[in-house]
Amino acid sequence: MPPLDFALNHMTAPGLKLDAFFALAVSLGMKAVEIRNDLDGNAILDGTTPAEVKALAERHGVTIISINALQRFNEWTPTRAAEAKDLIDYASACGARALVLVPKNDGTGQADGERQANLRTALTALKPLLDAAGIIGLVEPLGFEICSLRSKREAAEAIRAVGGEATFRLVHDTFHHHLAGEPDLFAGLTGLVHISGVEDPAVSVSDMRDGHRVLVGPKDRLDNAGQIRALLAAGYAGPLSFEPFSPSVHDVADPKAAVAESVAFLSANI
Repeated sequence: MPPLDFALNHMTAPGLKLDAFFALAVSLGMKAVEIRNDLDGNAILDGTTPAEVKALAERHGVTIISINALQRFNEWTPTRAAEAKDLIDYASACGARALVLVPKNDGTGQADGERQANLRTALTALKPLLDAAGIIGLVEPLGFEICSLRSKREAAEAIRAVGGEATFRLVHDTFHHHLAGEPDLFAGLTGLVHISGVEDPAVSVSDMRDGHRVLVGPKDRLDNAGQIRALLAAGYAGPLSFEPFSPSVHDVADPKAAVAESVAFLSANI
């Protein structure tokens, strides 16, 4: 088996400025990173220009695989269209290859028929914007029970329905895959895998939240190793991007050592 293609999402170490974050990835032997538009005091929210981001990435020799994310993408409004255009333009200018698309997650838009129609409307509107910029749209279903898009099957069906197979890919998030309870993988349509673990033995699956998401280790309840093995066996060959949200990870004194320990665990168990 070829070496695993690990990548780093800025949520792994959100306190680091972009320069230090890129350096962290390189120090771990990773050549791919994800940047975010939801980190206060950091690029993109701090006004860092896409040209500056591109120059930093080139200096460190890293590829920006995505900007994470256009939120509530399946609630298509003039405001959302403007947000999408701005993020797609930023992605194109900074050299990012894709834009992550996150559905609304507030208990609305869940009705059968309504959610599928909303999804197809958004994908139809996004497709020409993404195509014109040469950017891939990474659709990320969320496993939370209140989410308007939990099913990768529904996402895959919508992508095919709008003729978007060349424009869109799925994100397989190991946390959300476990929460959604959907067995199918759709490896051939997957463009990115987000990895994080849950170790808290007391929290039920339905009560798991982003704050429980840590780096993957031997106490992982989500079977990250098994999920990744299955994806690779089904033909997935893309990046495996660490995306832990827990403050316990964000507060570690030595993020390089913490991530390296998780890399070693996964490499030994996949």
